[in-house]
Amino acid sequence: MAEYKLEVTTGDMINAGSLDHIHITLIGTGGNSEPTKLDNFDTKFKTGATLTYTVKANSSLGKLLLVKVEKKQFLILPEDEWFCSKIVVTTPEGEVVPFLCYRWISRGEPVELREGRAVKVFEEDQPQMIDHRKKELIHRQSLFKWMFVDEKLPHISHYTDKSELPAGIGFSLTKKMEILYKKRIIGGSLALLGQGEPTEQWKKTEDVKEMFVLTKTKMSEYVAEHWMEDDFYGSQFLNAINPNVINRCSELPPSFPVTEDMVKSFLEQGSSLQMEMMKGNIFLYDLKWMDGLPTKEYNGESLQVATGFCLFYMNSEKNLKPIAIQLHQQPSSENPIFLPSDSETDWLLAKMFIKNADLIQHQSVYHLLNIHYLAEVFTVATLRCLPGVHPLYKLLIPHTRYTLAACKTCSLGCGELTELMRRAFSELTYSSLCLPDNITARGLDTIPNFYYRDDGLKLWNIINNFVKGIVEYYYPSDSDVQKDTELQEWISEIFNHGFLANTDSGIPANFHAVGEVVKFITMVIFTVTAQHAAVNNGLINHTLKCWAQDVPFFKSPSSCVLDHAWVPKEHRAQTC
Repeated sequence: MAEYKLEVTTGDMINAGSLDHIHITLIGTGGNSEPTKLDNFDTKFKTGATLTYTVKANSSLGKLLLVKVEKKQFLILPEDEWFCSKIVVTTPEGEVVPFLCYRWISRGEPVELREGRAVKVFEEDQPQMIDHRKKELIHRQSLFKWMFVDEKLPHISHYTDKSELPAGIGFSLTKKMEILYKKRIIGGSLALLGQGEPTEQWKKTEDVKEMFVLTKTKMSEYVAEHWMEDDFYGSQFLNAINPNVINRCSELPPSFPVTEDMVKSFLEQGSSLQMEMMKGNIFLYDLKWMDGLPTKEYNGESLQVATGFCLFYMNSEKNLKPIAIQLHQQPSSENPIFLPSDSETDWLLAKMFIKNADLIQHQSVYHLLNIHYLAEVFTVATLRCLPGVHPLYKLLIPHTRYTLAACKTCSLGCGELTELMRRAFSELTYSSLCLPDNITARGLDTIPNFYYRDDGLKLWNIINNFVKGIVEYYYPSDSDVQKDTELQEWISEIFNHGFLANTDSGIPANFHAVGEVVKFITMVIFTVTAQHAAVNNGLINHTLKCWAQDVPFFKSPSSCVLDHAWVPKEHRAQTC
């Protein structure tokens, strides 16, 4: 008789434990043990507990390959999913073998755990494990399927509601309780301020300030004091929630006819626009993606959204300032160029119109499309193509947590918003997703006070060094990369389903070298962590208020274009 000692650890999150019966079967090269019920009713898999059991077999099972875990109903109690962290087995020969789980287990869902050591597909030496690997991916591919909602946008998960997601993919009970708690706290705060109804409109600036009474910070106070100033306006395009839109300008577009006389007084004395462009001090924001998008009507007239240009100048004091604004793409007598020397109201409104259009692009393109959509692509491809034992699955899976659940809480609009994303996506490139390449391509390597670049590059390099160490450990040569069929299938699905097989995007369709894998995985992790924080966390107060009022995070285009559009000239007075 051979005895195997088991240490079974339950996760330490809320409600990770279970009262159900847990049955264990050990599977080795020399045979299988009989299913063994783990009896320990006094402690019964409590949260955070590590329990010890013994599994007996008629003889040694040889090399341990798998631990099969089954959860069966206890009495008539309702389902309570169990979060198993790990099962550590000590063999009769004294070998200690960890079988990592870190997932929720439901009734009627047998789970087969492999030893924690990462193994690539071409390293498998047991036919049984090759078969197990294939079956795992077949099962995952039945759970996670691709669906396309638009032929010009990335494919997404076929799940239409987060409640449909398999255990371990959706929000955990702990996360749900955290969200509910925040909603109640913020909702209570809004009620105290008389802002409990999402249909209420702000009438004046003081109404906006009231929203921050209970969450006031130095930043919110500074913004309230300086939001109309040109210095602060320029700084937002470097370090606010949308820092990826301006480019160094060496030549003005023909459709933006800014003359020397127009801007000379805003430049250094004795300088000129041409000289400043040669010095690299002129920057441009082009809103061409917005051009021609239909808008809602207001009092029988179509509202207008800025679709033009904003020109910036980096002065000798290292402040970035707007010096010229054109609200539409094509110049005309009805589409003048606004300057800081215009009336205070006209100049302020011109800046607001550009910023409002920027907010629409930020939410739909730089946040929803470039982060959430791509994160969903990376997550689905990882779940479909990489088995749990794959080294890159182990590296990537922590960064996909709640990705599918979070994406299902926002609603994809149609019409104008979809068309805007189509236009942006058609120009999305691999280099634009890689921060060092992005900064260089936009000519922003040396622009001062660009903290997004400075901090972002530090994080990029940290992630890159971490990824490099892991990838080079498991792939010591380019040939190891080339013969990993699972890795090649992973990048192929991302190329085809995420980037629609667009070779112009620069996204690789396959990997040939270790360095290519390192760079791509660095981009993936940076996108879903640091880059998401850059475009999302500045909205956190707004997001919490939306939660509290059950307002969708991303409005449909019909409301988005209405709420953020600038009104025709004849309605400006009532707006101000």
